[in-house]
Amino acid sequence: MSLTAVQSATRASRPSPRDRAGVGARASRRAAAACLGAPRRTSASRTRTPARRAQGGSRGWTSPRAAFTGALPVPNPGEASPWALEAEDLWLTHGERGAPGSVDALRGVTIRVPRGMMFMLLGPNGCGKSTLLRSFAGLNTPWAGRLRVQAPRAFVFQNPDHQVVMPTVGADVAFGLGNRADLSDDEIARRVERALAAVNLGDGAMADRQVSTLSGGQKQRVAIAGALVENPEVLLLDELTTFLDEADQAGVVRAVRRAVDDTGAAAVWVTHRLEELEHCDMAAYMEDGVITQVGSGDFIRGYIRQQQRAYAARR
Repeated sequence: MSLTAVQSATRASRPSPRDRAGVGARASRRAAAACLGAPRRTSASRTRTPARRAQGGSRGWTSPRAAFTGALPVPNPGEASPWALEAEDLWLTHGERGAPGSVDALRGVTIRVPRGMMFMLLGPNGCGKSTLLRSFAGLNTPWAGRLRVQAPRAFVFQNPDHQVVMPTVGADVAFGLGNRADLSDDEIARRVERALAAVNLGDGAMADRQVSTLSGGQKQRVAIAGALVENPEVLLLDELTTFLDEADQAGVVRAVRRAVDDTGAAAVWVTHRLEELEHCDMAAYMEDGVITQVGSGDFIRGYIRQQQRAYAARR
């Protein structure tokens, strides 16, 4: 079962599994700059406060919450965008802006993710990465900025028990198609079979298996299959491996990697595990509500380790 957008968009042709328009696993500096947006004006360099941004605006379209575009995906049938999602200058505050105790969770975030890419987002606890992911899903509403997400999109929660609720695997994966009057029972069954195969649960008996008998990793892959069954353009994945052991962790990461390669969907994966970076095409590092680095998985891993060494040296 998945949380997906109710709108659909005309889809541009999807890239082949590793044809990422020059932004594959060995991403260049030019590719990283493209993901940060053009011109290269990173949010880390901005010093204006949210209150001043609300008054002054930015580039003519940064605006207060009433004019924020992005609560739902913004499909444009006349435009075949190479980007699965685009976010520009997003600001989000927990609590009432300007009130005592309010926290700016997002402070001018700008990022673009190409179609067909597995993109990972890392950062320390409280940096805003899950808040940003939920904004992509429409679960949070920034008060300023611009956001475009290709439809349909699907969100997979950190804890599969919040998402996998039906008694059998097949029933849970098919749950999101229950209101699709245009699909026959046979077509739904075929979609369920394909979705389970995409996450390495293609055993013919798996669809009839009781969810209560699954391991944590298997249950998480069922949740991913429940998202894939609706053919999303964008998968949004929130720390899927937090509660998993090493074996289940590896199985879930490989399942998402395979799904991206097979379907051409983009995946934005929030994680804190450095070893998972070997599976991504590109990654970003967040700190204090801004994206400070974008690059290949190897680059982001090296940057984080450098930060860890610098922190240890100061103690």
